[in-house]
Amino acid sequence: MTHRRRLNLSWATGALLLALPMACSLAQTPAPMTAPMTMEVIEAADFAQDEAFGAIAAADVVYLGEHHDSAADHQAQLAIIQALYAENPDLAIAMEMFQRPFQPAIDRYLAGDISEAELVVQTEYEQRWGFDWEYYAPILRFAKAHQLPVLALNAPSETVRQVSREGLDSLEGDDLRYIPPLTDIDTSNSAYRAFVAEAFGSHSAHGSFDLDNFFAAQVLWDETMAATVAEFAQTSPSTQVVVLAGNGHVVYGYGIPDRVERRLGDAVQQVTVLLNFPPERLAVEADNIGDVLWYSE
Repeated sequence: MTHRRRLNLSWATGALLLALPMACSLAQTPAPMTAPMTMEVIEAADFAQDEAFGAIAAADVVYLGEHHDSAADHQAQLAIIQALYAENPDLAIAMEMFQRPFQPAIDRYLAGDISEAELVVQTEYEQRWGFDWEYYAPILRFAKAHQLPVLALNAPSETVRQVSREGLDSLEGDDLRYIPPLTDIDTSNSAYRAFVAEAFGSHSAHGSFDLDNFFAAQVLWDETMAATVAEFAQTSPSTQVVVLAGNGHVVYGYGIPDRVERRLGDAVQQVTVLLNFPPERLAVEADNIGDVLWYSE
């Protein structure tokens, strides 16, 4: 069972805000949500004073689940990172957007040895991620200005594609260099498999689609990112890690969070923040989809 601080989930519109049920103890595991609960609305300038922010600030690992093409989500990520840094500057930023072989290029950028333009080229960002660089550039600039570690989380795209086509057993040699041992790739979560199958069901219309391999590739992403977070946490246990990843990798804890806990033990405190999560989905999702909901104006 994932050991995370649990907050009831609901939704609201308006100013920049955090979702927090009124008079709900952070130490309690709330009952399943049967109706939208009263929300505490926090203006952008004041959100760091809120109780929900206290839960985020106290966590060992914070997941900021994004929509990759949402400028609002990335602005929220920067605002939360800045607020966490003001609370505790012992902070690292872990990013799905970069693949593990390119960690040295990130380190050179943070050290001032290469420019931002050179970072884009040397990490092959445009080819391997491709979303508007300016979504993430302010976060990297903040990390550089304050000398915060930035972790390249993701598995090489070549390896993920290989698994999607031919399965985990097809990996050999250099395919294995930047991923966890194959014995650590746990595809046994049937609820997660069903979630992935539903989310990507349109792919099954193609004759070559293999759900087993597709799910294994998804899990390979998750396990690689979780291993990167866990390895850093083990060597820097006092540093809070803020993980930037697509919300599909963090909802319900299925993707990265549960796999970090498996590696670090159930004492690790993790909080999942879902950014601008579609309110219409909350009506049909279970109440443990995340810990905090953030909505931009």
